[in-house]
Formats: sequence, structure tokens, C-alpha cells
Amino acid sequence: MKSKVYFTKEITPQSVLTLYKTLGKTLSGNIAIKVHSGEEGNQNFLRPEFWKDVVDHVGGTIVECNTAYDGARSTPERHKALFKKHGWSDMYPVDLLDAKGPDLELPIPGGKQIKKNFVGKDIVNYDSCLVLSHFKGHPMGGFGGALKQLSIGFASAYGKKYIHGVGKTENFWNGEHDAFLESMADAAGTVMEHFKNEIVYINVMKNMSVDCDCCAVAEDPCIKDIGVLISLDPVAIDQACVDLVYACDDPNKGHLIERIESRNGIHTVEAAAALGLGSREYELIVV
Repeated sequence: MKSKVYFTKEITPQSVLTLYKTLGKTLSGNIAIKVHSGEEGNQNFLRPEFWKDVVDHVGGTIVECNTAYDGARSTPERHKALFKKHGWSDMYPVDLLDAKGPDLELPIPGGKQIKKNFVGKDIVNYDSCLVLSHFKGHPMGGFGGALKQLSIGFASAYGKKYIHGVGKTENFWNGEHDAFLESMADAAGTVMEHFKNEIVYINVMKNMSVDCDCCAVAEDPCIKDIGVLISLDPVAIDQACVDLVYACDDPNKGHLIERIESRNGIHTVEAAAALGLGSREYELIVV
């Protein structure tokens, strides 16, 4: 059966909430709302004001983890200061899941590349999850969407090195590339298992640069905004976003497509589908 992905061309706080209500899935318990806090200096990340309607409606806690590289998000102290500077902590409760160790180790018995994943230990305080993703390019992954948020996003600083290095943290930046993409898929499955699939995914195709929100110096967006998508399937929603990039009529789309293809970005989606995390076959329902 094809997974359902709901889509609207309207990109507003109100349209995000409308999509959430249209999906008809009610998240319960203590809800983790996964965002990207935006690296200091980055101009493309989605600001806290954009998410306000859906966050207020769901009533959860903004969650993030620290980075594995030096920067404004590399320590709890720096990261909390950046959350304040970017306005997140003035609007919502914020929880850095790996602010204090030890990390939570999650097993991956069926992983293609890695057999364990290291996430911020405070993930255990949450019962369900709303994954808010800014779909855009990425210097290593080709693109970033729901699957990257599940994997790199929930990984602790150590866990990010572990995924990138395909189990060898000392090889952080030099892991075999396709193996790294498969490691991301492996790691994503552990977070889905933790939440027992009590997860809703929202991808926003706005401010689409070839660079990630983790880049302090990022290229400006290269193609026009496309829309907002929501699904219960992280594989389907990421596949749908990639398909929409290819299908759009923007004459500059080749720059983003080149970034995706040169990093074999679709392989993360392929690997996740092979692991049974979702389906690449979907029904796009326009709202």
C-alpha cells in the first residue's frame, strides 16, 4: 500500500497547522518536537516563529542535540546561548537531550553498517515525537529531510561521529560515503523503534540552499519555495520532496539536483526503504 503524503503550496505557520490537523494523527504523552536550531551565521534555517502555530497546538518540548564539530552548538553552554539568541527558548521549553551524559545506546540488530546508535539520553523522557524538518541540500548527505533529523539529529555529539565514521569515531570525516548514508538509515530506525512509530513528520521546502542549516557560511537559496509536506512515513516524505525538486519548473533547480546526485543522496532513502522504515511508493494528496 502506498504511504500518504499530504502537500500544500502555501508556506505559512497556519498551513503547517492545517496539514497537521488534516493528517488526523494525535500525538500523546510527553511530546518531543525535533527542530534544527540553526548554526550561528546561517541565514536559511526556519525560525521559531514559523513553527509557532503547530508547536502551540501540540504542546510539546523543543529538543535538539549538540554537534560533533566545533561551533556555536558544540557544547551545552554554547548551544543554549544560541537557542536564546535565535529566540527558541523565549518562545518554547527547550531540552538538549545530550546536555549531560552518558549517552543512551540503542541496538541495531539488523543494521546494514552499524549495530548500535548513540542518542541523547533524555530521549527516554518522551513518549511521541513531531519531527520538523527543513528540506534543503547538504554538503555530505546530498539533502537533509526527515531521515537526517531522525539519525544525525537525535544522535549525541559522540553518536554523530559514530554515524559519520561508520562505527569508527576516529574516522569522523572520512568514512566510506555510501556506508555513511546507510549508517544514517540504520540510526534512523532506532529512533522510530524507540517511539514505537508514534511520530509525525513535517518537511518544509522553503529557503532551499545546497547547504545545510548546520553551515555557518551557507549559499543563499537556489530555487523558489515549493511547499509543505506531512506524513507518518519518513521514507515517503523525503522521496516526495526529492521528486518535487525534479518536477518543479525552476530553471535553477539543476544546482540543487547536482548537490543531491553528486553525494548520492537518494541512497539514504533507498537504504531506509530496504530496512523497512517506510515506502518509496506514496500518494501525494494536495490540500
